[in-house]
Amino acid sequence: MASPGDFAREVPSGIKVIVVGAGFAGITAAIECDRKGHSVILLESFAELKILGDIISFGANSGKIFERWPGVAEELEPICHKSKGIHFKTYLGEELFTQWWDQEPSYGTHYNGHRGEIHEVIFNHAKKRGIDIRLGQKIVNYFEDDDIAGVELADGEKIIGDVVLAAEGVRSLGRKIVLGYEDKPKSSGYAIYRSWFDSAELAKNPLTSYLVNDGDKHAGWLGPDIHFLAASIKGGKDFSWVCTHKDDADIEESWQTPGKVEDALKVLEGWDPVCHAIVKATPPEYLVDWKLVYRDPLPTWISPKARTVLIGDAAHPFLPTSIQGASQAMEDGASLAVCLQLAGKPNSQQALKVYQEIRYDRVIKAQKTGVATRDRWHKADFDNIKKNPQALKLKREEWLLNHDAEIHAYTVYEETAAKLNKAALNGSSDDP
Repeated sequence: MASPGDFAREVPSGIKVIVVGAGFAGITAAIECDRKGHSVILLESFAELKILGDIISFGANSGKIFERWPGVAEELEPICHKSKGIHFKTYLGEELFTQWWDQEPSYGTHYNGHRGEIHEVIFNHAKKRGIDIRLGQKIVNYFEDDDIAGVELADGEKIIGDVVLAAEGVRSLGRKIVLGYEDKPKSSGYAIYRSWFDSAELAKNPLTSYLVNDGDKHAGWLGPDIHFLAASIKGGKDFSWVCTHKDDADIEESWQTPGKVEDALKVLEGWDPVCHAIVKATPPEYLVDWKLVYRDPLPTWISPKARTVLIGDAAHPFLPTSIQGASQAMEDGASLAVCLQLAGKPNSQQALKVYQEIRYDRVIKAQKTGVATRDRWHKADFDNIKKNPQALKLKREEWLLNHDAEIHAYTVYEETAAKLNKAALNGSSDDP
C-alpha cells in the first residue's frame, strides 16, 4: 500500500491551508495543495463519509486532474460509464437521433459514474497522501485579520492558517464572511427526480431490457419543460435516471427529500411507456426529489482581508445540464494551489485575488451553458427539431473541455498578478 512518502510534492511552501468541506471541490483543493507543497488541514462536518448519491459527470477538463493523481484514473476506469453515444427521443418515444462519441472531439477522458463511488476513490487517495483529514468537525464561524484566517468549531476550538478555502456547498457559512451578510438560496423553479439502483428488474422487462443488456447505454427523452435521462453503468449492471421538471416548492429547510414514485409518474403523464417502466422499476427507497437551488452570481468570492475564498458550489453552483459543476469545482482547486505556490507565503492574499481573476469569467461562461442546454431541450419546437435534430446535441466545446487548469494557472499567473497590481496602484492614486 502506498505511503505519504511515495507521492511527489513540490518544495514546501510554508503556507498553511485550511479547507472546509470534503466534497469534490474541497478534496481536490486539498490534494492539489498537498502536491504543491502546502500544509493542508481538511475539515468535514460528517462524522463518516458514506457512499451516497447517484450519477455524476466529470468532463475531460477535470479528467486531466484525476490523471495527475497516481493510480486514481486506473481505479475509476472499471466503475465509470462507457456508452458509445446518447440516443435522443421525443417524450412520446419518437426517434430523434443518436450523438455518437467517436464522431465528436474528445479532448481526453470523461469520467461518469456513481457520485459516492468516485468520491470514495478520491477520498482514499487523499488519505494515502497523508493529508490531515478531520471528520465530524462542525464549523460555526469564520474569522480573519490582515495576517491569518481561521475557523471556529462547535466545541470552541479555533483552527488558524494562512488562508481558508470554503467548500461546503451552496449553504456555506463562508459566504457570510465574503459578502458581509447571510444570504439565502432561492428556488430555481426546477427540481429533479433522481435514482440509482440495480438493473436486474429492468433486464426482465421487454420495454427496458435494451437499456441494460449488451453493455452500457445512454438515452434521453425531451419534452415541454421536462427532460428525462437514463444510463446503465458497469456493463449494464447498475442503472441511473434523472428527470428535470418545473417545481416551485419552498427550499427554506431542505432541497433534498425522499421522492415518491407516484409523483414522478404524474410529472411524466403521457410520456413514452419506457420512461414509465423505468420509474415503476425504481425501488422507492432509492428515489430522491432534489430541488435545484439558484444563487445570484457573486460580485466576489474573496473576503475583505483576502484570506478566505469560496470554491466550488459555495462560490458558483451549476445547473446539472451544464455537466460541469464538479469539473469546475475541481478546476478551482487545481488553479488555487498553483496560485499559492507561485505567490509564496508572504503574498498569500495576492494568490487568492489572482485565482479569482483567472477563474471568474470562465466559470460564468460555463454556468451559462447549463441554462442554454436546458432551454434548448425544454423549449424545443419538435416539428422543426425533427427536421434538424442535431440542434439538440450536447455541445462538447474545446474552450471548455480541452482546458488544463494547472497549466493555465502557471501560464497566466505572472501576467494576471501584474495587471492586478497595476490596477491597485491606479486605484490608490485616484483616492482622495
